This record gives sequence, structure tokens and C-alpha cells, in this order.
Amino acid sequence: MLTINVAVLLAVIVFFRLRRRTQARSRNEERTTAVIILALGVLIAPTPAGQGLVHILEQLASGVTQASR
Repeated sequence: MLTINVAVLLAVIVFFRLRRRTQARSRNEERTTAVIILALGVLIAPTPAGQGLVHILEQLASGVTQASR
């Protein structure tokens, strides 16, 4: 039986959609890509990988805030 992880499938779709040149995209394509990326974020967020990414981004934001003081 073949199982497909939806987050991995969306990541592949995002990768191929973002490879296209910006000038070749219509507004509808940009909106669709944004919705797909949002769905990918919702799927990744509760996973350990998503939590690790949030932790890294928090540390980065904290470092930038401290550096600007």
C-alpha cells in the first residue's frame, strides 16, 4: 500500500510552482500558490519539524532584536 504524506506533496508542488519566473505568473496563480503555502504551513506546524523551525525563527528574531538595541 502506498501512502502519500500530504505535507511532502504540497512541498513538491510549491517547489515546482516557485521555480517559474515571476513575470509569467498571473494574479490567480499567485493567489493559488499563497493558499498552497498557507496549507503547507498549517500541516507542518504541529509536527516536531515545524516546532523546531518555530524555535529557530524565535531565536533568530530574538538575536535581531538584541542586535538592534
